[in-house]
Amino acid sequence: MNTQSPKKQKTRVTIKKSGGVSNMNPRNRMWLNVASALLVFLIIIGLYSTLNSAAAKPDQIPVSQLAADIKADKVGGVVVEGDTLKISYKDNTAKTSKKEGAEALTQTLVNYGLTQKELSTVSIEVKEESSFVFWLLNLAPILIPVLFIIFFLWFMTRQVKGAGMQAFSFGQSKARLVSPDDKKSRVTFKDVAGVKEAKQELSEIVDFLKNPKKFFEIGARIPKGVLLMGAPGTGKTLLARAVAGEAGVSFFSISGSEFVEMFVGVGASRVRDLFKVAKLSSPAIIFVDEIDAVGRVRGVGAGGGNDEREQTLNQILVEMDGFEPTEKVIVMAATNRPDVLDPALLRPGRFDRRVVLDLPDRHDREEILRVHSKEKPFAEDVKLSVIAERTPGFSGADLYSLMNEGAILAARENRTTIAQYDLIRSIEKVMLGPERKSHILSKKEKEITAYHEAGHALIASVLEYADPVHKVSIISRGRAAGYTLKLPLEDRKLQSKKEFLADIAVSLGGYVVEKMIFDDLTTGSSNDLQVSTALARDMVTRYGMSDKIGPMALESSRGRTMFGQGIEDKVYSEKVNAEIDNEVAKIMSDAFAIANDVVTKHKAALKAIADKLTEVETVEREDFEKILVANGIIPKKKLDIEHSELV
Repeated sequence: MNTQSPKKQKTRVTIKKSGGVSNMNPRNRMWLNVASALLVFLIIIGLYSTLNSAAAKPDQIPVSQLAADIKADKVGGVVVEGDTLKISYKDNTAKTSKKEGAEALTQTLVNYGLTQKELSTVSIEVKEESSFVFWLLNLAPILIPVLFIIFFLWFMTRQVKGAGMQAFSFGQSKARLVSPDDKKSRVTFKDVAGVKEAKQELSEIVDFLKNPKKFFEIGARIPKGVLLMGAPGTGKTLLARAVAGEAGVSFFSISGSEFVEMFVGVGASRVRDLFKVAKLSSPAIIFVDEIDAVGRVRGVGAGGGNDEREQTLNQILVEMDGFEPTEKVIVMAATNRPDVLDPALLRPGRFDRRVVLDLPDRHDREEILRVHSKEKPFAEDVKLSVIAERTPGFSGADLYSLMNEGAILAARENRTTIAQYDLIRSIEKVMLGPERKSHILSKKEKEITAYHEAGHALIASVLEYADPVHKVSIISRGRAAGYTLKLPLEDRKLQSKKEFLADIAVSLGGYVVEKMIFDDLTTGSSNDLQVSTALARDMVTRYGMSDKIGPMALESSRGRTMFGQGIEDKVYSEKVNAEIDNEVAKIMSDAFAIANDVVTKHKAALKAIADKLTEVETVEREDFEKILVANGIIPKKKLDIEHSELV
């Protein structure tokens, strides 16, 4: 069970390229080649044996038998090839025989009692056998194995040489190059919707790469490094590629994790090689994605790979500091954790220009949807503006996934166009996951879930500072047995204390209703309690929203992980820790009281919502507001701002 507001961030998903022979370990590849060579050798031997056996198929008879057959007038002709006799009979059969090499065939046959008259009835043809063919046929059984052994030794030597070359290339950069002549992979600012301020900031980089002379003449120096900061999925990598595409320069792309290996010095060697290649290809852009993998603050660990990471970072700092003023190589990097980067990396002269990419607003979301809707057939009822309004907090990657899921839903139902309903369903699928139609609830569980979600929806509709309800459902999605979809009427960059308190009260709505209606509690409220308690603690320790603690930030957003558990560096005493716990408990108890009052006052509306959910399982906003009006509750869009349950 879940009260779902639009998510602010989403974990990035990397496709790992499936491995093949080219990506195989060099040692494994060598043994595979050796096995292939042995297989070829066995095939050659088999073919040779087959040919030999096929050549021995004609029957071989003695010369005395040949003489008897000639006397009986059965032989049509004899071909003499050295010592071999090829005999063709009048009944179209063929046989072979052998004669003495020093004596002619006719003399041999005369010795067996044939007369000249009998010999004249047979056609005898003598073919001169070339010495080359003679020696080749005789030496083939010896030459073929010898030649194969020579080939095998040459092949093994080549493999060893290749392995040695790979060892020498171990420290070379693995950056992927996008050439300015590659039209298929080229990306420009037209392909990047939204982020207007970021594109305006980066247009100076494009201008410098296109026309550096005007900057140098006036004494200006373009920044050597540009750091793109933003939540996952906001388009940092795409924007970096767009800069290279607009400027028409080479684009070297590499991940921060590709520098670090288990061998000390490899990462630094790859950094040197990358900058060397980029300088030879200038003007160029070096893009390091997820630079926090190698650019974290130094001195926080010891030994092993951590030393290697620091060596790599040191080499990056040296290379960036060593750029000549006239070099047209710009380093761009992306991260969603700028707070963990080493200060030396951010100082002027290195990454001294920082570009922030925010989550898109409603207008930007509509533009992004239009970019991702290219080449997608839409039905007449599709309105991307409505989809943009219902997706606050979605990143560019989320919107791409939404459009793709809509196309998949239409294709799954064998339709040739994408309808508005497909996109609406895709919003919930991206936020919560697919429907779990196989997750069938019992009658009692269905009733509890309906009341639980009705509690969330009712409190969200009554409290002034809570987001309005757009949909309530008891159909399982992802890990939630049911969900209440709340969306703000407009995008917000800031959140107030009253809004936080309203969110906590709404989260406790299901807990309050279960306790009031069924006089019992279920595990369905576990996620609600976790989210609301964490929010209450942040209000006290991070946002200074506690009257007793005051304006103090006691915990930072920079946490560490040990054995899968988050840990924080506490900089306060145990007494302050106890006061924090008391303040969190007070916020939770106050929110519980507010939720309890709302449910008690509007119990009739609660029952009406729960009954409707039990009947149809999903209630959209229009039907939900009709239930509210029928029970004397004014929908959120008509609510007077002076009447508040939290004041």
